[in-house]
Amino acid sequence: MTSAAPQKKATGPDTVGFEHHDHSHCITEAVAAAETYCAQKGLRFTPARRKALEILLQQHRALGAYEMLDRLRESGFGSQPPVAYRALEFLVANGFAHKIEQLNAFIACAHPGASHTPAFMICRKCQSVAEAKSTPARGALGDAARAAGFQIERTVVEAEGICPSCVEKAPA
Repeated sequence: MTSAAPQKKATGPDTVGFEHHDHSHCITEAVAAAETYCAQKGLRFTPARRKALEILLQQHRALGAYEMLDRLRESGFGSQPPVAYRALEFLVANGFAHKIEQLNAFIACAHPGASHTPAFMICRKCQSVAEAKSTPARGALGDAARAAGFQIERTVVEAEGICPSCVEKAPA
């Protein structure tokens, strides 16, 4: 699969994924932040975990565990599924990546280190994914939960549609 062509305009200050930007800058900053976080928390940021994060950061597209395993294998990290699953589990548990439930795949967090509830916009044509911060506990879902006496601990907000690049490519 290929990723969506970059867009010229941003989708908002808290939305990452459909706008044009420098991926090498994303990778450098996110890996440095992960290194710092792991050092502060006494966590092992192993070469396999680092490479998995770099792979996720290369595109704003979710990758399944077996695609991750293939890419890790190409980089010399072994061919057993636990290699990929352990790296992905670590990245998700520490806020460097998210699992996209609808796709059963993973994507690098666009806002690492920030306490947030991500909302994912998934293009059904090119599979690109944008992440935005959301506040479902303050909206209709939060109101319904409070009315029921329910305390929300985790939400997964995923919307499927068509990204700006694919909209532009559609015939008029």
